[in-house]
Amino acid sequence: MRVAIVGATGAVGHELLKVLEASTLQMDELQLYASPRSAGLKLPFAGRELTVRATPEGAIDADVILASAGGSISKEKAPAWVAGGAVVIDNSSAFRYDPEVPLVVPEVNGEAALHHKGIIANPNCTTAIAVVAVAPLHRAYGVKRMIVSTYQATSGAGQKGMEELLDQTRVALGGGDAGASVFAHPIPFNVIPHIDAFQDNGYTKEEMKVVWETRKIIGDESLQISCTAVRIPTLRTHSEAITLELERPATPEQARELLRQAAGVEVRDEPGAKLYPMPLTASGKYDVEVGRIRSSLVFGGGLDLFVAGDQLLKGAALNAVQIAEYLQENGALKARQKAEG
Repeated sequence: MRVAIVGATGAVGHELLKVLEASTLQMDELQLYASPRSAGLKLPFAGRELTVRATPEGAIDADVILASAGGSISKEKAPAWVAGGAVVIDNSSAFRYDPEVPLVVPEVNGEAALHHKGIIANPNCTTAIAVVAVAPLHRAYGVKRMIVSTYQATSGAGQKGMEELLDQTRVALGGGDAGASVFAHPIPFNVIPHIDAFQDNGYTKEEMKVVWETRKIIGDESLQISCTAVRIPTLRTHSEAITLELERPATPEQARELLRQAAGVEVRDEPGAKLYPMPLTASGKYDVEVGRIRSSLVFGGGLDLFVAGDQLLKGAALNAVQIAEYLQENGALKARQKAEG
């Protein structure tokens, strides 16, 4: 079993290496690819060093390709990778809205991955974190309306976003005027209600991704969703405040018990002990933290909750590897035959 990472030197690429090291995915070979300027770099993996190669123009000799090099590269090169016999698990937005491409969060709709035609899409990080918490409640009680406000870390904009937060915070603390190049405004000691491009309806594309992708993953186009996406000055882990109107009333106690049994969820909900989801505790964690579960004061029988999830893990690298694991566990990845003699 040959696995390749395209975009190995980026923030998600580094997380893919860490997740693969602890993964149950059985593989015989791991190949690393990135831009030509990164060719020759060596990255640690499982006690040894692997050399990064320049991403080729044509096919890659691998069974599974974990792609995290951006939408333009995936759009251009993924068809050739598929033609060469690889299953492509793509972390960009290139194929998420293609009706022929499954958009998968294994805890929610893993079976959709089994019906791929060569490409499987990883959702937007904000969506992935939300649906892990919301899907079990939707299955049990039926979600009619969902209102989301996000608190998104700078790593959502990649390594350069984190660097801008650190560099410009030092500038601000030194008495200077913080600047901005990655973000629309200076990020230190600020929150910015602007992620991605504004659309004709007044929402940003990041906000609409939550709408489009949640419906596709959960499999309910009637679900009404509104989202406000906000960038905050943290390094890692996205948080979200979610309000749900339900078809069948649920109490906070029922929701907590259901979510305690849900895959990929850790319930942290003891306000009296100051225990609730936070980036500080959710960073580096595979599960999505869910807490502050309470009855909605707006929707009778509805719920309010707060979630925090590591967007570099469940929102990106971990989810991609979990898709590959799901395919292998269900016999949908061929095992590489060992040469005789």
